[in-house]
Amino acid sequence: MKLNTFEQQENYLASLIQRCPNTRLLNQIHSHLLKCNLPIPSKFFILNKLLVSALSPLISDIDYARRIFSQIPNANIFTWNTMIRGCSQIQNPTTEPIVMFQKLIQRGYPNPNSFTYAFVIKSCAVISGSVEGIQIHSHVLKSGFLSSPFVQTALVNLYAKCEEIGLARKMFDEIPDKNLVTWSTIISGYARIGLVNEALSLFREMQLVGVSPDEVTMVSVITACASSGALDLGEWVHKFVEKHVIRVDLELSTALVHMYAKCGCIERARKVFEEMPEKDTKAWSSMIVAFAIHGLAEEALEVFTRMLEAKEKPNHVTFIGVLSACAHSGLVLEGQRYWSSMLEYGIEPTMEHYGCMVDLLCRAGRIKEANKFVEDMPIQPNSIIWRTLLVGCTRKGILDEGDFVAGRLLELEPLNPENYVLLSNLYAATSQWWKVSSVRKKMKENGIRAIPGCSSIEIDGFVHEFVVSDRSHPEAIEIREVLRDMADRVHSVGHDPWTSAVLHNVDDEEKESSLCEHSERLAIAYGLLKTKSPTIIRVVKNLRVCADCHEVTKIISKVYRREIIVRDRVRFHRFLDGACSCKDYW
Repeated sequence: MKLNTFEQQENYLASLIQRCPNTRLLNQIHSHLLKCNLPIPSKFFILNKLLVSALSPLISDIDYARRIFSQIPNANIFTWNTMIRGCSQIQNPTTEPIVMFQKLIQRGYPNPNSFTYAFVIKSCAVISGSVEGIQIHSHVLKSGFLSSPFVQTALVNLYAKCEEIGLARKMFDEIPDKNLVTWSTIISGYARIGLVNEALSLFREMQLVGVSPDEVTMVSVITACASSGALDLGEWVHKFVEKHVIRVDLELSTALVHMYAKCGCIERARKVFEEMPEKDTKAWSSMIVAFAIHGLAEEALEVFTRMLEAKEKPNHVTFIGVLSACAHSGLVLEGQRYWSSMLEYGIEPTMEHYGCMVDLLCRAGRIKEANKFVEDMPIQPNSIIWRTLLVGCTRKGILDEGDFVAGRLLELEPLNPENYVLLSNLYAATSQWWKVSSVRKKMKENGIRAIPGCSSIEIDGFVHEFVVSDRSHPEAIEIREVLRDMADRVHSVGHDPWTSAVLHNVDDEEKESSLCEHSERLAIAYGLLKTKSPTIIRVVKNLRVCADCHEVTKIISKVYRREIIVRDRVRFHRFLDGACSCKDYW
């Protein structure tokens, strides 16, 4: 094909680049460009086209993009924006886009525009860089681009992703014309930190001002329901999706699976999953994780087998689900076999996978094996690994090993209150009360306060929260009456409170009183007060359920003839007719 003019050559090369499926072909065009005699402006135009193509989702070759960018002298702002945006979309994001922005500012030419600020702020959000984001926010104020809707939404997204919800809301409230993306972003921010009532309130407000939600908005709302365990709200949102014929794509379907599972309704999660016309790795993995947290190991492993039969390649999340399923059901040999098979799928174990294996061994009481496993890890164990080991030592009453593990843990996180509580638990479990006092004294001296237990329950579309010995609820008097009735009925069937679960050196009467006012019991009492059978009582707790509350809830389920589902920080417990789905292995 003979190309007579520079313009024809330029157009021909540009059309070839648009059709390139891989880096190899882009390199061939690049080589031809360097050899041909196109004028400088045309070469720059083609280099920009190559850059855009190298950063496209189809090719996504960041190293090649960097080489192209280095060959463009006096790059214009479009080129800088392309590179900043591309660097923020790589698989393992870094501060590179922010560094590029700093270089652009230092050079003084070309001047950043609204897209530059939007892209670099988004890159800060990706790495949760609130400090860097605030600095760039100040640049925005100085440059006069704060009125740009792209920049405004990027700032809301930044602060929401960094869980600075107050700043995100302030930025959101200052935007005069809020579009769908802006509304979805702030709703997602509240959902991220579990403020379901606020997220739902904004969702309703959004509709009142005439902004129609799309599938992205609904994912955020459904996520809020999932984080708080608000099943009634989640079901209402699901019906809203169906009523308004909102497109249910893969991401929305997967969010529904996740929501029903996190709300303790595993059968509904399974139904949504089975009805999905297509399933990607994320969808399969979500269902596996869902079964795992419900302690349904057999079902989780069966879904994993089906996933492999469907030729869908598992990822690191898939194996976290598989290993967790084995851990929650005591399947040590199976867990070890799946651990070995990870490398067959080209998956390098991450800290989360190592944590699952340590958890698997500790739950099975194999503390020495768990400790040896940690010693042999090729990467330095993080605080989660050491905490898991410490819990295992506490359960078995292994003091010397527990002391060593606690020392390593406090080296890593000297100000984390949970670490001191776990160490205190170890000493309390072995009745070394003077050591318990020493730990608590150290916490007080360092201004460290333990995280209080908090439980929530959804009643009539509103999430009610309780902390231990809570008297702030408007219906506190009525709740106390139900608590007394619960205590009487539990005592009448012969239950003796497991006062060893109270980690304070006080008399048994005080310990028993303390147990009766644990946050999950307050939430259950409120559920009994406000609902009737066969309504299931669903409670979400931020900490692990204590042994006595676990036993008492089994009794409550029988004497009140109510099904109770409790989601603690570890897993789900389904209490029915005096038994728990975990079979007391938790």
